[in-house]
Amino acid sequence: MPFILETIVATKNADGSFHVRPYGLHKDGDNWLFMPFRPSPAIENVQRHPYLVVSSPADVRILAGFLTGRSDWPLVPADKVDGMRLADSFGHMELEAIDFTDDEQRPKFRCKVLHEVAHKPFLGFNRAQAAVLEAAILSTRLGMLPREKIDTEMAYHRISIDKTAGEREREAFSWIEARIAAFFEAGPSA
Repeated sequence: MPFILETIVATKNADGSFHVRPYGLHKDGDNWLFMPFRPSPAIENVQRHPYLVVSSPADVRILAGFLTGRSDWPLVPADKVDGMRLADSFGHMELEAIDFTDDEQRPKFRCKVLHEVAHKPFLGFNRAQAAVLEAAILSTRLGMLPREKIDTEMAYHRISIDKTAGEREREAFSWIEARIAAFFEAGPSA
């Protein structure tokens, strides 16, 4: 089974701004594989500027926020490369894309670690934080999975929210629930 790290990745746009979004990175030996689905601005960004800054968000609302249209999270400059990282992160890595394999659906960048640092101790996620992460990933698969599966999994994640969530987790989960409801209200042609 692949080891996938759920992160926030920043790539540099042509105009000098940064495209910052959640992505899962796949561990491959000492390297990481960055495999964004098409269409993604990150593909052209990394081809033009082969550096990625990968942040581990310290607040689950950041991950849920990016997936629900809330993308104004504070960034700070990376340490070694021309890039940005989340200000509120457990740590970050600065990667360089060293190889590219094109694909019609999901191209692959092999990346080596240039720099990595911890910013604060990671003591682990509670069940509600893990539920937010899983619900956030589920919300990116709405057009691929049957409604019944979505509803069943969200009900299961709701148990962890009800038992162990703090204010941040409840807020993040509510954003994801609203995203899913809006998708199904819009109907299959949306």
